[in-house]
Amino acid sequence: MVTLKMSKNNLLFEKARDYDKDGSIRREADKTLAALKDFRQKFPFAENLRTIEWLDPDKLFKLNPDEVGEFFNLMETIFKLFGYSSLSSSNVYRNARLQISDLKNLLRIAVDNRKSLAQKVDAPWQKIGGIGEDKQLAKKIIFCFNYENGTVLPIFSNHHLRHFVNRMVDAPFVQAKYFSLGQEYEHYTAELLKAKNNLTLTRSWDVIYFTRFLYRTYPPPDNEPVASEKRKIENVVTEEQLDMQGFMRLLGELQRRGKITGEQFREKRQLWMQQQPNDRDVLIWQLKQLLNTETNPNPPRNQQLQRRKM
Repeated sequence: MVTLKMSKNNLLFEKARDYDKDGSIRREADKTLAALKDFRQKFPFAENLRTIEWLDPDKLFKLNPDEVGEFFNLMETIFKLFGYSSLSSSNVYRNARLQISDLKNLLRIAVDNRKSLAQKVDAPWQKIGGIGEDKQLAKKIIFCFNYENGTVLPIFSNHHLRHFVNRMVDAPFVQAKYFSLGQEYEHYTAELLKAKNNLTLTRSWDVIYFTRFLYRTYPPPDNEPVASEKRKIENVVTEEQLDMQGFMRLLGELQRRGKITGEQFREKRQLWMQQQPNDRDVLIWQLKQLLNTETNPNPPRNQQLQRRKM
């Protein structure tokens, strides 16, 4: 066992010593770090919690026409520099706007230094439709607001973390089968950071440069193609979900014009979720009447029938 440990350490040292001889990867990592610092200046949530409350929905996703807002645009820029592709659908960004109150609560958890990495990942990010089971977008947000703390890496797949640990760390076997997603993510991240800091040559490397080293030196077999396909699967939405998104946009516009209160917004949303499709048509027609009183379109057929019965 000792011999195996020494061989892994020696191999890691040799690979680190031979890495990035011309400094080109260092320059790429510096560009990524500069973009990350620019993002944090524009969204100083970690430094000033009040700025979370001031977050404008348009910063997440703009409507009429639909367009990804500055918050997620800058995030995509950061991770494109890192080599990650953009999400195949903007639905999750639209949902973040529609559920901005939930997102603000999650952002408060993401920047809370009293919370562990596991607690941050295990927070209820699934409330935002389209986040996906692996919570890769949530992990990106967490990284952006914690990268300087030395507790997180820009690796957003638990499978990739496990792959890197198996390749370069001779750690005692830990039964992670019963870990939560966040506990597993924290455990493997900590093992990699420990290996990084135990080697004099890599100790001074920032987490961006170190992660580039991992992906170039020990590339996971499923690296980008499978990850892209996974994102496509995670972002497939049902017809009912699309209808719900349209209904939420309608409620949002009514609230923006001051025609319903926040409490009424929640009541109508809950009512829609409990109704059958035909009843939803009536509710939508009533809300559209409220939105635009200048017009008087014909009501849905089932409402006409209801009036005749009365």
